[in-house]
Amino acid sequence: MSATVRIVVMGPSGSGKSTVGAFLAQALGARFIDGDDLHPDANVRKMAAGIALDDGDRYPWLRLVGETLRGEDRIVVACSALRRAYRDLIREEAPDAFFAELTIARAVLEERMRLRTDHFMPAALLNSQLEALESLDADEGGVRIDESADVRTASSAIAAAVQSERGTAPRGQSLR
Repeated sequence: MSATVRIVVMGPSGSGKSTVGAFLAQALGARFIDGDDLHPDANVRKMAAGIALDDGDRYPWLRLVGETLRGEDRIVVACSALRRAYRDLIREEAPDAFFAELTIARAVLEERMRLRTDHFMPAALLNSQLEALESLDADEGGVRIDESADVRTASSAIAAAVQSERGTAPRGQSLR
């Protein structure tokens, strides 16, 4: 793989996107951005009130996620990217984006969301997230990772998948 690394760690709220994404970025010597930080205030207020976003809310945000990816040579972004159409919007801006989908049991997601106190996304919106989820298709650049593995193992698996798809190892620290 060239020196360019653009990875989206995706999945529903509570799947560990931010934790895995931050660890992966540090290990690869890349910038980490939590896609939640790119949401406009109106989206955050809507979700905090327990109202699911609609596509009109999401599309400008997803384009910004793609623009953010495109603007960096070495970047990992945590972003739900739940539907194929959402990933396609990101790819319109950053065609070489690699998607790492974290898969995790519903009961674990519910428990994680119930326990966290520092996030605007209420557990009540988990159903809407799971209903929207369309797993990566075989023709999409990416990998599905069982997030029940520890952060290091999940990050190593993502780095290995990027290496396999792109042909050479990402620059940065070894994840082993």
